[in-house]
Amino acid sequence: MQTVVIVIHLMIVAVMIGTVLLQKSEGGGLGMGGGAGFMSSRGTANLLTRTTAILAVGFFLTSLFLSWYAGYDRKPSSIIGAPASQTQPAGGSPIAPPTSGGILDSLKKADEQQNQAPSGPQVPRSQ
Repeated sequence: MQTVVIVIHLMIVAVMIGTVLLQKSEGGGLGMGGGAGFMSSRGTANLLTRTTAILAVGFFLTSLFLSWYAGYDRKPSSIIGAPASQTQPAGGSPIAPPTSGGILDSLKKADEQQNQAPSGPQVPRSQ
């Protein structure tokens, strides 16, 4: 599904680049040429403007779909190390916090080691 939408998205992008480059700019652009009929300057401008608008809407919709689809199955996560969901299991017992691996646990252990008072004179250690 995602591959199909990406291919459609890339085709829209390629055609939209072409239509924008064909439009007449103030400096003349690539849409030069004379002649009357279907591809006259006024008819070409209307056709290219409408085509660009339709392609822009398609580009916008496929971009929104791809961003929605990318985050569809994404689960929330926590940087602290605790599980993101705080729901209780069916047994009714509360969830125990993790005993190791969390950044808060390692910071707490380091703080406890620094706050311990020395028990007497100590020999200087070389680094």
